[in-house]
Amino acid sequence: MKQYLQHIVQKFPLELLFWITALIVIWYLEPAGAAHFSLCPLDQLGASWCPGCGLGRAMNLLMHGDWLASFSMHPLAGFAFVVILLRIVKLIKNFKNYHYYG
Repeated sequence: MKQYLQHIVQKFPLELLFWITALIVIWYLEPAGAAHFSLCPLDQLGASWCPGCGLGRAMNLLMHGDWLASFSMHPLAGFAFVVILLRIVKLIKNFKNYHYYG
């Protein structure tokens, strides 16, 4: 049993863990906060505009049901959210269909 669990942990897709963690972090993000940590390389370089800026905050608003505010912050937030959810479902299906033979 221990070897079986160890084999599953070794074969667990890290991309699945990444996307689930990203959605959890976005859920707890404070969209109205003035100062926030950003991983955006353009923001780190001091650029004032980036095509992806506001996407995480817009996804947070979308996940909390404020669709109009989400769309006004970033119109592609709904599309990005659906793409991430579909990728998570695909990774789970692939993981469930993978056979763990010793």
